Amino acid sequence: MQIPSLSRRAAVLAGVSAFTALVLSLPASAADPIAVGILIPGSKSDKGWMESGYDGLVAAQKEYGARIKVQMIENINYADMEQALTNLASKNALVIGVGGQTQAAVLKVAKRFPKTHFSIVGGNKAEETANVAGYDVKQAEIAFVAGAAAAMLSKNGAVSYVGGMEIPSIVNAGKEFGNGARYIKPGIKYFENYTGDFDNVAKAKEATLAAIAQGADVHYHILNLGLRGMEQAAKEKGTKIIGSYTSRCGTDPLYPAYSITGVGYQVQYAIKEAVGGTWKAGYKPFGLAMGPNASDMVICGATDEQKAKLEQIKKDILSGKIKVLEG
Repeated sequence: MQIPSLSRRAAVLAGVSAFTALVLSLPASAADPIAVGILIPGSKSDKGWMESGYDGLVAAQKEYGARIKVQMIENINYADMEQALTNLASKNALVIGVGGQTQAAVLKVAKRFPKTHFSIVGGNKAEETANVAGYDVKQAEIAFVAGAAAAMLSKNGAVSYVGGMEIPSIVNAGKEFGNGARYIKPGIKYFENYTGDFDNVAKAKEATLAAIAQGADVHYHILNLGLRGMEQAAKEKGTKIIGSYTSRCGTDPLYPAYSITGVGYQVQYAIKEAVGGTWKAGYKPFGLAMGPNASDMVICGATDEQKAKLEQIKKDILSGKIKVLEG
């Protein structure tokens, strides 16, 4: 079934009438389906965080069919996020915010809708709210492993990272990517930059080109549509990118490896808990401890030595031998 979505600002601000029409267009079910609202702030085809979240939603719909009905809003400006969440909360039993950038608005709106459950994919430890669950993907953990993979793949002995908003979770992931690279090659050069916007293509390209000019030949990111700029730079200069969120090995030679951060897995988890009546509020860490669907690192066509080294690094992070930052 195609998931209905509203992506224009005018549609969000149109309020109840637009959303009523959307809900009425969904097929009815005699089983009283659970109403799920999901906010995907960026594009569901960004090859990154947002697309992974959307993929998880599609997978959940295939699994539960008529047991759930879905209302989705995508491509929302930060200024409109609270209004979008309010509209979703007024129509649904479970509301999912995809991305830590939704957290502040979710916590605010949740207080006005105490009977609605809210799950934040990419949430971190925050104020305790009886109807809000925060799912921490623990990006810093897998960023360390991604840095190790990048060092293995780099021919120039230089790697780079571009983040969007300069917030703690994104900055911590960048620091751990550099730490992971130095764990493999202590003398490796590492370049780190932030665009201030997950979706700014031009700034992401500029940051990547600057790193390439200094020798970086493998890049990592936490971006949404900004990834397009990194891709443009890498294609122009013949460098490589470690993809994020979902493994798509074999689909694009630009990407020799992927880190998996389970955004879609967490969307599925929230819906599964709602369907099963086991949904719980509070902070829940995911990351490597939750298994490869939640967090993993894949080098496409990896050697046995590379696989063994990555596995050992993951074990050392889980045991505490390698300590990484939060986020």
